[in-house]
Amino acid sequence: MDEQIKQIAERLRGLRDALELSPEEVAKACQLSTEEYLQMESGTVDISVSVLHQIAQTYGVELTTLMFGDEPKMSSYFVTRKNKGVAVERVKAYKYQSLAAGFAHRKGNPFLVTVHPKPEGTPIYRNTHPGQEFNYVLRGRMLIEINGKQLILEEGDSIYFDSEQPHGMMALDGEKVCFLAIIL
Repeated sequence: MDEQIKQIAERLRGLRDALELSPEEVAKACQLSTEEYLQMESGTVDISVSVLHQIAQTYGVELTTLMFGDEPKMSSYFVTRKNKGVAVERVKAYKYQSLAAGFAHRKGNPFLVTVHPKPEGTPIYRNTHPGQEFNYVLRGRMLIEINGKQLILEEGDSIYFDSEQPHGMMALDGEKVCFLAIIL
């Protein structure tokens, strides 16, 4: 995980340098403090998908380019074979596998997300990002919290929501949960 976060941090620095922006300008555009942004660029803290999504939208780059380092090239279709999507483990408990990383100019970002259980009493990490999100539970059960409202989703359940609302999730029953997440 640490190596992946460092690689993402390098891509953030590279993007900022290429656009000839100061850390203060990027932080302000993404509604972060300069200190928070510089910590992300240093590779010493986890970088949430919501922050990467905000940076990608603000500066017109593909989210998966920031996450995985590859520029999408396909424009007609892109196939992701079973267990072959590019993946990043942002933190030990979360694994994001892109299902469309090679398709350029996507209108949505589909991910296969695996969340491992955390010790009881661990608070839910909440984030926000522009747009909307769709989650479909493939395996396991999860608690999802959206703007303070807690819901339990089981296999086959789905939810579509305004992702500008604070939201987060956790695996239930001491088992990992796997779900399809589409960020629009």
